[in-house]
Amino acid sequence: MKINQHQKAFKETTEKSREELGKRPEWLKVRLPSGPNFKDVHSLMRNSKLNTVCEEARCPNLAECWNSRTATFMILGDTCTRSCGFCNVKLGMPNELDLDEPRRVAESVEELKLRHVVITSVNRDELKDGGASIFSETNKLIREKMPSCTIEILIPDFKGEEQAFNIIMQNPPDILNHNMETVKRIYHAVRPQAKYERSLELISWFKAKGLRTKSGIMVGIGERTEEVLELMRDLKVHGCDIMTIGQYLQPTKNHLPVDRWVTLDEFAMYKEEGKKMGFKAVESAPLVRSSYHADKHARDMWE
Repeated sequence: MKINQHQKAFKETTEKSREELGKRPEWLKVRLPSGPNFKDVHSLMRNSKLNTVCEEARCPNLAECWNSRTATFMILGDTCTRSCGFCNVKLGMPNELDLDEPRRVAESVEELKLRHVVITSVNRDELKDGGASIFSETNKLIREKMPSCTIEILIPDFKGEEQAFNIIMQNPPDILNHNMETVKRIYHAVRPQAKYERSLELISWFKAKGLRTKSGIMVGIGERTEEVLELMRDLKVHGCDIMTIGQYLQPTKNHLPVDRWVTLDEFAMYKEEGKKMGFKAVESAPLVRSSYHADKHARDMWE
């Protein structure tokens, strides 16, 4: 991970000493991956030559989710074309597109007998459609093999290209997720190749097409409480149904630093405020990530 000069400046102004930040709270400690189901899912991913964001992004819920025989598939390879300051996914020029990947994902979903599946990806800005056709084909093959399985896709912004959005809608998911990640003021430092307004417009576009929509953010990376509430209001106005909020954890010393450990009371406040704003579901807790309890949220949306 190599951060740019703007991110470096932001890092230098927000980084705190270990003493200033304080000891990592007990509620952020997770158990090491283990158990028979974990081993089964791990073997399936390796044998199918598939990637998961659970591993690539070092998700703290990996043990819990894999032992429940659920995983978030990461398609379009394991190398991203963007340099987000929080993400541990490998940065660089990706390999040639794997056109057989959708088939392997669909077969894995069938083997795991999933009721709900989450598909995400790296950014592939070098591709004309950003990889939208692979998302669409993956959705299509999962529908064919597991028609009872609901599908959630967590997509990049495709640089705001409506052509890519239309390709997604050729085989639409049940839930369209696109993460805002952080508040407007620090957007460029955290996501230098993304745009706050463009991400909001993406959510509006898919909501207008009739899809259920979802987004997620990290807290503890330099935002202020009122800015989080402002972002939540922006999402609601733009048609977001489900929201996730979790504590930012610095993957390596080269990434943007943790600004603060957000309290349990603050997470509870965001959840309560989200309910008042009218979100269908708000998952707000330290270890929450985009696909955490995604199967539960999907069931709730249809009940």
